[in-house]
Amino acid sequence: MLAACNTTEETANLTEDNARTATASRKSCPSEEIRAELLKKDAKARARFAAIEAGTEKFIQAKKLGRVLADGSVDIPVVVNVLYRTTAENVSATRIAEQIAVLNADFAGTNTDASKIPTEFSSLKAGDTKVRFHLIKTVRKATTKTSWSTNDAMKKSSTGGIDATSPASYFNIWVVGSMGGVLGYATFPESAGTAVDGVVIAAPYFGKTGATSPFNLGRTGTHEVGHYLNLRHIWGDATCGSDLVTDTPTQTGANYGKPTYPLYNTCGGVKRSVMFMNYMDYVDDAAMFMFSTGQKARIQATVASSGPRAGLRVY
Repeated sequence: MLAACNTTEETANLTEDNARTATASRKSCPSEEIRAELLKKDAKARARFAAIEAGTEKFIQAKKLGRVLADGSVDIPVVVNVLYRTTAENVSATRIAEQIAVLNADFAGTNTDASKIPTEFSSLKAGDTKVRFHLIKTVRKATTKTSWSTNDAMKKSSTGGIDATSPASYFNIWVVGSMGGVLGYATFPESAGTAVDGVVIAAPYFGKTGATSPFNLGRTGTHEVGHYLNLRHIWGDATCGSDLVTDTPTQTGANYGKPTYPLYNTCGGVKRSVMFMNYMDYVDDAAMFMFSTGQKARIQATVASSGPRAGLRVY
């Protein structure tokens, strides 16, 4: 799923740092790599990134002190841009409705599989993140392109794509055909309002009906929207890295497939059970079913009236 998510076939050795022994279709998400490249070459983006992180921390601290209203729900307007070469790539209105429904359930914490959250992590579950999604319109365009990459060509009519609809005020999703092994990718809030801002999802992993197993429950969308709302991969894209969230246990790296709880990792000499069922890990759709309270705080900071995606409140 992921910022930019790829699938490869490889065998994982079962250790405390690996999810399972069976050969598995695996994910990888290039959103962080795409972001790193942007920050490396764009000083203004680096400044926005620093300001966003400072603002996020300020919001979280203010909320702890009771200075933020408990109910700050934001209804995010969505535009779905479909680029298709085949009938299968021209995802139906039903598929689109399914994907929006999955986002609403997962971000509200009403997903039925939330009941699978282990007791160890039940006190950390986000519940309702106070964001909602509703479809404004669908834009469709036929294409002769057989494959797409992560170079944002699908976001520009000049390169055969579809121009974003008012990206400062609308959340744009592009659905395309094949992206090689990539499931999807996203922009982070420092790209807010730019012509390339939004999420891209390959048609086989969009929605549920007719989607490709084991990524057929709409969770590629949930994962990528997590990035759009300023969540990092749970392992921080480094060995025992930081995702800037205090309540997600540090883990050695990404998990894949359908791990069995408890799954232990050792970081900094401490062995702990990891939250592989978090939407920001790389496990199969059926194995992910929660955000944490710390992630909820980052999401709310992002869409707050003072946040980088405040424009989504006015459309």
